Amino acid sequence: MTDTSKQIEGRTGPWEIVLGLEIHAQVASKAKLFSGAAVGFGAGPNEQVSLVDAAMPGMLPVINRFCVEQAVKTGLGLKAQINLRSSFDRKNYFYPDLPQGYQISQFKDPVVGEGEVLVEHDDGSTFTVRIERLHLEQDAGKSLHDQDPNATYVDLNRAGTALMEIVSKPDMRSSAEAAAYVKKVRTILVYLGTCDGDMEKGNLRADVNVSVCRPGAYEKFRETGDFSHLGTRCEIKNVNSYRYIQQAIEYEARRQIEIIEDGGKIDQETRLFDPTKVETRSMRTKEEAHDYRYFPDPDLLPLVLDSAWVKRIEDSLPELPDAKKARLQSQYGLSAYDAGVLITEQARADFFEEAAKGRDAKLTSNWVTNELAARLTAAGQDIGDSPLKPADIAEMVQLIEEDVISSKIAKDVFDRMWAGEGGARAIVEKQGLQQVSDTGALEAMIDKLIAANPGQAAAVKEKPQAIGWFVGQLMKETGGKANPGTVNQLLKAKLGID
Repeated sequence: MTDTSKQIEGRTGPWEIVLGLEIHAQVASKAKLFSGAAVGFGAGPNEQVSLVDAAMPGMLPVINRFCVEQAVKTGLGLKAQINLRSSFDRKNYFYPDLPQGYQISQFKDPVVGEGEVLVEHDDGSTFTVRIERLHLEQDAGKSLHDQDPNATYVDLNRAGTALMEIVSKPDMRSSAEAAAYVKKVRTILVYLGTCDGDMEKGNLRADVNVSVCRPGAYEKFRETGDFSHLGTRCEIKNVNSYRYIQQAIEYEARRQIEIIEDGGKIDQETRLFDPTKVETRSMRTKEEAHDYRYFPDPDLLPLVLDSAWVKRIEDSLPELPDAKKARLQSQYGLSAYDAGVLITEQARADFFEEAAKGRDAKLTSNWVTNELAARLTAAGQDIGDSPLKPADIAEMVQLIEEDVISSKIAKDVFDRMWAGEGGARAIVEKQGLQQVSDTGALEAMIDKLIAANPGQAAAVKEKPQAIGWFVGQLMKETGGKANPGTVNQLLKAKLGID
């Protein structure tokens, strides 16, 4: 049965999108894939270039063992097959910022084979994206077109940097699914420590393959594996944000549908996404494998891994997002949604667990994922840079649990903590923000309020929800310090409400 939520209505009937992604993740390593040159963001032009990166005559590549380890670790995190024997090939093409005239990559024999990633929709339901392969390759340099009106400059700092290309099967059916998949893969890589996931710096980016077909065609493809059931795909290169990924897919799908409905034909090509105009434009005709004239790199022997070494890497893997989510639900009694929000960033989950020791987990989660997260976002900070530490949130939650302050007062306390006025308990004592829980004092105020408003009191007996008016008046009179639970309990007793 076709999922109509994934359909686009055209002039001639419904269409469906089919998507496959190639995620390029920069390996978290201090050195490049085949040289000892440093890797880092912010260096001056051509300051991190070795003779190997610059392709000087006679220079030979030497594989970086740590980069291989990072690729294997990533493969294991993606539940993928680790190939104990793989090889490097030369992918031949010309760019001014590719000094060798070819890229050292892996073609027929990648280091990592098939795997899968479980991804969540916004509504909590899940879908699986199959991984076709993960291979290692070196990055190219960067052409700079804005330094001189009459010349293009080349910066080779990125040349030779280790990349992991994670290739998916065409298993995504909407722009939202594609963005969710990239988010999940990024989260896994950051947990593993194999890529920092910084999309703004280009350390993680995606090539998006988009095609459209009529309803039912995709199911036939899944049954037979025959790509002829699908439409001609176009590849959108180097998209580096979740929002751009979605915008590029939605524009490109609509473009293809309109061309086909007008009687045209989709050319297989590589396109670029223009975020300013929110459109894709043609870059070049899409190459096939034979266009690159792949052949084994004669300077590099096949890469042979020891199974015991792979097992040691597997045994050293950290707790990954799916396992952490399940544990947060079982250990702390959190909902799937709350646990899912926490695990999207490893540092956020760690912050929560530190703050939740001995405290109400749900309440702690709310403060970490809502108020604190909103403040950090507004300040352009990560949770690791938070001026408030887990102990600060824990102390405030404890005051709420002890009925010293209400949730409403807690927001004022939080504001003062954020402003650097001190810890929660010290702020409450200094500002006199303790809740009024003295039943005697509250009873006196309630008696006075009922006596002054006999009509409202009578109305509450007919319509119990009208008690909210009395609660509001008491909160106003006490400056929001009255204990809401105690107030409600006393009011119901005084007004004769069950």
